[in-house]
Amino acid sequence: MAEITRDVLIIGAGAAGLTAANDLRKAGLSVAVLEARDRVGGRLWTDVIDGAMLEIGGQWVSPDQQALIDTIDELGLETYSRYREGDSVYVGPDGKTSRFTGEMFPVSAATEKAIAEITERLDAMVAEIDPDRPWAHPKAAEWDAVTWDAWLRQQTDDDEAVRNLAFATGSAMLTKPTHAFSLLQSLLMAASAGSYSHLVDADFILDKRVVGGLQRVPILLAERLGDDVLLNQPVRSLEWGATGVTATTDDLTVRARFAILAHAPVLYSRISFVPPLPRRQHQLHQHLSMGFVIKVHAVYDRPFWREQGLSGTAFSPYELSHEAYDNTNHGDERGTLVGFVSDQNADDLFELSDEERKERILESLSHYYGPEAKNPVVYYESDWGTEEWTRGAYAASFDMGGLHRYGADLRAAVGPIHFACSDMAGAGYQHVDGAIRMGHLAAENIIDAGRVGAAASGA
Repeated sequence: MAEITRDVLIIGAGAAGLTAANDLRKAGLSVAVLEARDRVGGRLWTDVIDGAMLEIGGQWVSPDQQALIDTIDELGLETYSRYREGDSVYVGPDGKTSRFTGEMFPVSAATEKAIAEITERLDAMVAEIDPDRPWAHPKAAEWDAVTWDAWLRQQTDDDEAVRNLAFATGSAMLTKPTHAFSLLQSLLMAASAGSYSHLVDADFILDKRVVGGLQRVPILLAERLGDDVLLNQPVRSLEWGATGVTATTDDLTVRARFAILAHAPVLYSRISFVPPLPRRQHQLHQHLSMGFVIKVHAVYDRPFWREQGLSGTAFSPYELSHEAYDNTNHGDERGTLVGFVSDQNADDLFELSDEERKERILESLSHYYGPEAKNPVVYYESDWGTEEWTRGAYAASFDMGGLHRYGADLRAAVGPIHFACSDMAGAGYQHVDGAIRMGHLAAENIIDAGRVGAAASGA
């Protein structure tokens, strides 16, 4: 078995791990990045399917994601705006399709009033939340003990208002049923984007894309590290103690002073820790779980919806595909729609055959765009639930009460082991921006720990 020695071992070659590795290299430390997959990028993955370039994983850049924007600029990548000219589409509880412009759905005056009032209330609550320390809010325990759905239904008996308010953090972001997570977890999701209003504004959250795909970010970061990024190296065991860590894969041993676990926390259990992690970490990790969403890519010979004066933006809490957008690639004559099916709906669809699932999803898209949506030339479903080294999408969140109970321990180092991924970010939580922020933070903490150690030893 081959053996190497480095200052820092990073497990996971996604945006967080590769950001940390580059920062550590710049500080003069040696690194090794071990990646279980045969590619870099983690939950960022751009691939060509049946001749169409598809962003299977994360893809959008919003104007508040400064860490990601800075990285894109520093790497010399170009961005382009999502197409949004024309009307959006909304399907109401009666199945009727309505066209609209602006942020407010075409609902009754009473429903619109309820949505506006509760949104204002939520923005005020979110403004009090520190996304890096949501558990520190005076009402954190109270807000973590009530489900997102229950709290909304305490505010109004207007079911359509509740459904439209709920899906922004439920189906659209945390990708779990709204009875499965707390008000506090929902407020964190909103605080990570600056406000609840930002989170429900598609033109803000889904603003730009990277030419060539967002996976170019980790690909270029990895190129700078060269042979220090090792693929197909799932870590089987990690021994740790006061003097450092020793990681073992199937054919490699890596010894280092520090380690960064830069992958989804639901995968920590895939590593055998010697000695075991502390009890607090064991408990914490059992209260985190991935959501689940199917990202549907439908490519057509042309963006036919634009001929109808539609932007491609569509919403409905009553549809199988609760939201969809024009996802046409930069410079592509063909048109691409991307739709999303999440939580229980996604589970249920995988009880069906591939063909029946495709038929159901395209039928839902046709309710927004018309019968032509049923006939794509390329069709693909991003199913991260079957990914061995991800196991869900988009990210991990706490169960009821877990954020207040364990949130403060999520990033806490355990001896020489540090943690970094989008699942534990404040600003940019669940997004690439958050992964980059956590990569910077983990590297900074290790650099600082090294300085303290050097000073203590008199070096």
